[in-house]
Amino acid sequence: MIEVFDCEQNSEAWYRVRMGVPTASEFATVLAKGRSGGESKTRRTYMLKLAGEILTGEPMENYSNAHMERGKEMEAEARNLYAFLHEGDLRQVGFIKNGAKGCSPDALSGDKGMVEIKTALPHILIDLHTRNDFPPEHFAQCQGALWVAEREWIDIAVYWPRLPLFVHRAFRNEAFIKTLSDGINDFNMELSQIVGYMRRHGAAEAA
Repeated sequence: MIEVFDCEQNSEAWYRVRMGVPTASEFATVLAKGRSGGESKTRRTYMLKLAGEILTGEPMENYSNAHMERGKEMEAEARNLYAFLHEGDLRQVGFIKNGAKGCSPDALSGDKGMVEIKTALPHILIDLHTRNDFPPEHFAQCQGALWVAEREWIDIAVYWPRLPLFVHRAFRNEAFIKTLSDGINDFNMELSQIVGYMRRHGAAEAA
Protein backbone atom coordinates (compact mmCIF):
# COMPACT_ATOMS: atom_id res chain seq x y z
CA MET A 1 0.00 0.00 0.00
CA ILE A 2 1.34 3.41 -0.98
CA GLU A 3 1.64 6.02 1.76
CA VAL A 4 2.45 9.63 0.82
CA PHE A 5 3.96 11.92 3.44
CA ASP A 6 3.82 15.66 2.79
CA CYS A 7 6.59 16.59 5.22
CA GLU A 8 9.41 18.84 4.01
CA GLN A 9 12.38 16.89 2.72
CA ASN A 10 15.43 16.98 5.03
CA SER A 11 13.23 18.01 7.96
CA GLU A 12 13.15 16.09 11.24
CA ALA A 13 9.77 14.60 10.27
CA TRP A 14 11.19 13.46 6.92
CA TYR A 15 14.14 11.70 8.52
CA ARG A 16 11.78 9.91 10.89
CA VAL A 17 9.25 8.61 8.33
CA ARG A 18 12.04 6.95 6.36
CA MET A 19 13.80 5.31 9.30
CA GLY A 20 14.65 1.66 8.82
CA VAL A 21 13.45 1.60 5.19
CA PRO A 22 15.71 1.19 2.15
CA THR A 23 15.16 4.17 -0.13
CA ALA A 24 15.57 4.65 -3.87
CA SER A 25 18.65 6.85 -3.50
CA GLU A 26 20.43 3.82 -2.01
CA PHE A 27 19.02 1.08 -4.24
CA ALA A 28 22.29 0.89 -6.18
CA THR A 29 24.00 0.25 -2.82
CA VAL A 30 21.51 -2.52 -2.02
CA LEU A 31 22.31 -4.23 -5.34
CA ALA A 32 26.07 -3.75 -5.00
CA LYS A 33 28.40 -6.75 -5.02
CA GLY A 34 31.79 -6.99 -3.43
CA ARG A 35 34.97 -8.21 -5.05
CA SER A 36 34.63 -11.55 -6.81
CA GLY A 37 30.88 -11.46 -6.14
CA GLY A 38 31.30 -11.40 -2.36
CA GLU A 39 29.58 -9.16 0.16
CA SER A 40 29.66 -5.43 -0.51
CA LYS A 41 30.99 -3.40 2.43
CA THR A 42 28.87 -0.39 1.49
CA ARG A 43 25.74 -2.59 1.32
CA ARG A 44 26.43 -4.05 4.76
CA THR A 45 27.16 -0.62 6.25
CA TYR A 46 23.85 0.71 4.91
CA MET A 47 22.03 -2.31 6.33
CA LEU A 48 23.61 -1.82 9.75
CA LYS A 49 22.66 1.86 9.77
CA LEU A 50 19.04 0.97 9.06
CA ALA A 51 19.17 -1.67 11.80
CA GLY A 52 20.43 1.01 14.16
CA GLU A 53 17.48 3.23 13.28
CA ILE A 54 15.00 0.44 13.96
CA LEU A 55 16.60 -0.49 17.27
CA THR A 56 17.20 3.01 18.63
CA GLY A 57 14.25 4.87 17.13
CA GLU A 58 16.62 7.60 15.97
CA PRO A 59 17.59 8.62 12.41
CA MET A 60 21.06 7.63 11.31
CA GLU A 61 23.71 10.31 11.14
CA ASN A 62 23.33 12.29 7.94
CA TYR A 63 26.21 13.46 5.80
CA SER A 64 26.21 16.64 3.76
CA ASN A 65 28.86 18.43 1.73
CA ALA A 66 29.07 21.60 -0.34
CA HIS A 67 27.91 19.82 -3.50
CA MET A 68 24.79 18.49 -1.76
CA GLU A 69 23.97 21.84 -0.17
CA ARG A 70 24.32 23.57 -3.54
CA GLY A 71 21.96 21.03 -5.04
CA LYS A 72 19.30 21.79 -2.41
CA GLU A 73 19.55 25.50 -3.11
CA MET A 74 19.25 25.05 -6.88
CA GLU A 75 16.47 22.48 -6.78
CA ALA A 76 13.66 25.05 -6.66
CA GLU A 77 15.14 26.93 -9.63
CA ALA A 78 15.37 23.72 -11.65
CA ARG A 79 11.84 22.63 -10.72
CA ASN A 80 10.39 25.99 -11.74
CA LEU A 81 12.29 25.92 -15.04
CA TYR A 82 11.14 22.37 -15.77
CA ALA A 83 7.52 23.30 -15.01
CA PHE A 84 7.77 26.33 -17.32
CA LEU A 85 9.34 24.43 -20.20
CA HIS A 86 7.13 21.35 -19.96
CA GLU A 87 3.94 22.93 -18.63
CA GLY A 88 4.01 20.28 -15.93
CA ASP A 89 1.32 19.79 -13.29
CA LEU A 90 3.86 19.22 -10.53
CA ARG A 91 3.19 18.24 -6.95
CA GLN A 92 5.86 18.21 -4.27
CA VAL A 93 5.78 15.48 -1.64
CA GLY A 94 8.14 14.58 1.16
CA PHE A 95 8.32 10.80 1.07
CA ILE A 96 6.51 7.87 -0.51
CA LYS A 97 6.48 4.53 1.29
CA ASN A 98 5.29 1.33 -0.34
CA GLY A 99 5.71 -1.61 2.00
CA ALA A 100 9.31 -1.90 3.18
CA LYS A 101 10.74 0.49 0.61
CA GLY A 102 10.50 4.20 -0.11
CA CYS A 103 11.55 7.17 -2.22
CA SER A 104 11.66 10.96 -2.03
CA PRO A 105 10.73 12.25 -5.49
CA ASP A 106 11.52 15.85 -6.31
CA ALA A 107 8.06 16.15 -7.87
CA LEU A 108 5.14 14.08 -9.06
CA SER A 109 3.82 14.95 -12.52
CA GLY A 110 0.14 14.34 -13.14
CA ASP A 111 -1.11 10.83 -12.42
CA LYS A 112 1.61 8.84 -14.17
CA GLY A 113 4.91 10.70 -14.03
CA MET A 114 7.55 12.00 -11.69
CA VAL A 115 10.64 14.19 -11.83
CA GLU A 116 14.11 13.70 -10.38
CA ILE A 117 16.23 16.85 -10.23
CA LYS A 118 20.01 16.87 -10.19
CA THR A 119 22.62 19.59 -10.44
CA ALA A 120 25.84 19.11 -12.36
CA LEU A 121 28.92 21.20 -12.97
CA PRO A 122 28.98 22.82 -16.42
CA HIS A 123 31.40 20.36 -18.03
CA ILE A 124 29.29 17.41 -16.83
CA LEU A 125 26.04 18.98 -17.98
CA ILE A 126 27.49 19.79 -21.40
CA ASP A 127 28.61 16.17 -21.71
CA LEU A 128 25.07 15.00 -20.88
CA HIS A 129 23.64 17.20 -23.63
CA THR A 130 26.10 15.93 -26.22
CA ARG A 131 25.54 12.29 -25.25
CA ASN A 132 21.75 12.73 -24.93
CA ASP A 133 21.24 9.58 -22.89
CA PHE A 134 19.89 8.77 -19.45
CA PRO A 135 22.70 9.15 -16.88
CA PRO A 136 23.51 5.54 -15.90
CA GLU A 137 24.60 6.52 -12.39
CA HIS A 138 20.99 7.52 -11.61
CA PHE A 139 19.30 4.56 -13.31
CA ALA A 140 18.73 2.42 -10.20
CA GLN A 141 17.39 5.36 -8.19
CA CYS A 142 14.97 6.45 -10.90
CA GLN A 143 13.70 2.98 -11.77
CA GLY A 144 13.36 2.35 -8.05
CA ALA A 145 11.28 5.49 -7.65
CA LEU A 146 8.95 4.33 -10.43
CA TRP A 147 8.61 0.98 -8.67
CA VAL A 148 7.94 2.49 -5.24
CA ALA A 149 5.48 5.12 -6.46
CA GLU A 150 3.86 2.80 -9.03
CA ARG A 151 4.29 5.35 -11.81
CA GLU A 152 4.92 4.90 -15.53
CA TRP A 153 7.65 7.40 -16.40
CA ILE A 154 10.26 9.64 -14.84
CA ASP A 155 12.05 12.69 -16.21
CA ILE A 156 15.54 13.36 -14.93
CA ALA A 157 16.22 17.10 -15.06
CA VAL A 158 19.86 18.17 -14.69
CA TYR A 159 20.50 21.84 -14.02
CA TRP A 160 23.18 24.49 -13.83
CA PRO A 161 22.48 28.24 -14.04
CA ARG A 162 22.81 29.81 -17.50
CA LEU A 163 22.98 26.44 -19.25
CA PRO A 164 20.09 24.63 -20.95
CA LEU A 165 18.19 22.25 -18.69
CA PHE A 166 18.92 18.64 -19.62
CA VAL A 167 15.78 16.49 -19.52
CA HIS A 168 15.61 12.83 -20.40
CA ARG A 169 12.61 10.56 -19.89
CA ALA A 170 12.73 6.92 -18.84
CA PHE A 171 9.86 4.48 -18.69
CA ARG A 172 9.55 1.49 -16.39
CA ASN A 173 12.10 -1.23 -17.07
CA GLU A 174 10.22 -4.24 -15.77
CA ALA A 175 13.16 -6.63 -16.06
CA PHE A 176 15.34 -4.37 -13.92
CA ILE A 177 12.48 -3.74 -11.48
CA LYS A 178 12.13 -7.52 -11.01
CA THR A 179 15.85 -7.74 -10.22
CA LEU A 180 15.50 -4.79 -7.88
CA SER A 181 12.47 -6.30 -6.15
CA ASP A 182 14.36 -9.53 -5.50
CA GLY A 183 17.35 -7.59 -4.22
CA ILE A 184 15.28 -5.46 -1.84
CA ASN A 185 13.44 -8.52 -0.53
CA ASP A 186 16.76 -10.23 0.23
CA PHE A 187 18.10 -7.06 1.82
CA ASN A 188 15.06 -6.62 4.06
CA MET A 189 15.18 -10.27 5.09
CA GLU A 190 18.82 -9.89 6.16
CA LEU A 191 17.99 -6.62 7.90
CA SER A 192 15.20 -8.33 9.84
CA GLN A 193 17.56 -11.10 10.87
CA ILE A 194 20.10 -8.60 12.24
CA VAL A 195 17.42 -6.73 14.18
CA GLY A 196 16.07 -10.00 15.56
CA TYR A 197 19.57 -11.11 16.60
CA MET A 198 20.18 -7.84 18.46
CA ARG A 199 16.84 -8.04 20.25
CA ARG A 200 17.52 -11.60 21.35
CA HIS A 201 20.76 -10.32 22.81
CA GLY A 202 19.20 -7.59 24.88
CA ALA A 203 18.57 -4.65 22.54
CA ALA A 204 15.38 -2.87 23.56
CA GLU A 205 12.61 -2.32 21.03
CA ALA A 206 12.28 1.37 20.13
CA ALA A 207 9.06 3.00 21.29
